[in-house]
Amino acid sequence: MATIKKKIKNKGNIAVWGRTLLLILLALTIVFPLYMTVIIAFKQPTEMTNDVSGALALPRHFSFQNFIQAIQTTDFFHTIGNSLFITIVTLIVVVIFHSMAAYAIGRKMNKHKSFNFLYLYFISGMFVPFSMLMLPLVKETSIIGIDNKLGLIILYTVFFFPMNLLLYTGYLKNIPLALEEAAYVDGATTWTTFWKVIFPLLKPMHATVIVLTALSVWNDVMTPLVILSGGSGKDTTLPLAQLLFQTQFGTNYNLAFASYLLALVPILILYLFAQKQIINGVVNGSVK
Repeated sequence: MATIKKKIKNKGNIAVWGRTLLLILLALTIVFPLYMTVIIAFKQPTEMTNDVSGALALPRHFSFQNFIQAIQTTDFFHTIGNSLFITIVTLIVVVIFHSMAAYAIGRKMNKHKSFNFLYLYFISGMFVPFSMLMLPLVKETSIIGIDNKLGLIILYTVFFFPMNLLLYTGYLKNIPLALEEAAYVDGATTWTTFWKVIFPLLKPMHATVIVLTALSVWNDVMTPLVILSGGSGKDTTLPLAQLLFQTQFGTNYNLAFASYLLALVPILILYLFAQKQIINGVVNGSVK
């Protein structure tokens, strides 16, 4: 009996050490690139060498010159203003309309086959690659005259609808129908029930949708690149402006990494404020 307990204990210790080692490896995959980004952003071009040890070494003098030059090169405050405007407006539209659509479809899909078909139809949009849509969208937005920030907001609202519909409908399964029935008994309409009862209860999923959508919109390069190519340069987003650091002759890593760190700050702040709600949304949305 004692031998069996000892074997079980040893297996438990091995499992703990295995998990610990895996977590350390995963942490290194995140910390190491971030470390490289920070030290290169503070280094001068003369400190960059082909030697690995030299590239990993700390800067001889920490200077904010790269950040100042990156701000000037990318017209930082203008381009980040465009990115913030597009991201914030997209998030507002997405949270309002996607949650409404998910409520309408999610509550009816098990009762009416037509709603179930609509659900599957919209979800199938996740499997359509952007490369198939790119050229037609460029032509259509140019003809309609929305090859600008408005066009980007509309496209993002459509692109993220399938995933957000999946998230919202999954989370709605955790909200009892009894709450809605009680609201109906009190004389509330469907519209009132959604905004006064359902919408506040979707708060954890709102946070999840906001962060996932914000990350995708904020870091997107391809969509602004193809849509805004025929539009005005005043609509340039920050990721699009950061392409200036890459030329056919090379890449200015010092300025590029300094610019990347500046662009990281807003989205990091958003995640820090919403992380608790995100965890609740993921956990509650995965269990019916």
